[in-house]
Amino acid sequence: MENNILKISNLSCNYGQIIALEDISLEINRGEIVSLIGANGVGKTTLLRTISALSKEKSGKILFCGVDITKYDSDKRVRMGIAQVPEGRGLFTILSVEENLKLGAYCRKDDKIIEDLDYVYEKFPILREKKDDYAGTLSGGQQQMIAVGRALMSKPKLLLLDELSMGLAPIVVEEIFNVITTLRDMGTTIFLVEQNAFLALSISDRAYVLENGRVAISGKSEDMLSDTRVKEAYLGV
Repeated sequence: MENNILKISNLSCNYGQIIALEDISLEINRGEIVSLIGANGVGKTTLLRTISALSKEKSGKILFCGVDITKYDSDKRVRMGIAQVPEGRGLFTILSVEENLKLGAYCRKDDKIIEDLDYVYEKFPILREKKDDYAGTLSGGQQQMIAVGRALMSKPKLLLLDELSMGLAPIVVEEIFNVITTLRDMGTTIFLVEQNAFLALSISDRAYVLENGRVAISGKSEDMLSDTRVKEAYLGV
């Protein structure tokens, strides 16, 4: 079995005449957290959306678990084990918390859905308390927990996380990111886009820095925390 769970080669993506991603190549290994950092508007969300087939690549190749998925639709990628927590959460606000969570398992045919729902409630106890409430009535932090829980209900091999901490109180961010590191320790592979570069580098194994749609820096996260370029541009040091 290859160690790579995701391998992207020479990926480019345009929005009309605007180049969003240019010649991106990166790898994510099984059981690690890899973070993607960079300024707003450099293509981070576009990269996650392209991996999920929500945006269309212009050129390049995406391998997932050794299989070329470049031409696969998003639903097939979900069935293969790719789940995304999008920026903005994307919840069905007039459905209950539990209904939103169960929607994450819509592709599954096994008999472990209730067991996995209990697992989500174990990780986020407040969601059990509010399982019958409309998702739209919960706080921003609780809605983010629903979004993460919904993704987990698909039993992902690769979890794509887009700006989890945005707009949330520090104590909520800590709770959510504790769950993220636990998931990694239990074998889930995670690709994390995060505006808080210090937080992202603190919990990830490796990282890529995106600048103007291209990979500018890559390496171990612990090394990037002391990299002068990264410190000056993204860590405010």
